[in-house]
Amino acid sequence: MKNKSTQKNTQGFLEKGMKKTGKFLVKTNDLALTRTEEAVTTSLEFTAQWQAVADKAIKGGLKLAANQQDLVFDILNEIKNQAVESKKRFSKLVA
Repeated sequence: MKNKSTQKNTQGFLEKGMKKTGKFLVKTNDLALTRTEEAVTTSLEFTAQWQAVADKAIKGGLKLAANQQDLVFDILNEIKNQAVESKKRFSKLVA
């Protein structure tokens, strides 16, 4: 059997160890939270930057598509006008 002084020393040793372990875990948790917050903040900043770039690209793409659409309709209108003129000329030749 252990005597009382050895038992108290053992209990004191365990309490010190538990306190140190608790402090270590608190510090580790704080560090993990800090690093996670930094990572999330950085991710949000980069996401905002890329969102601005994507917004500009989409707007530029929409302008380009609008210009191409106008060009296609202008060409189709010219083709229609040429077909009407050709029909008139052909009608005069045949008549």
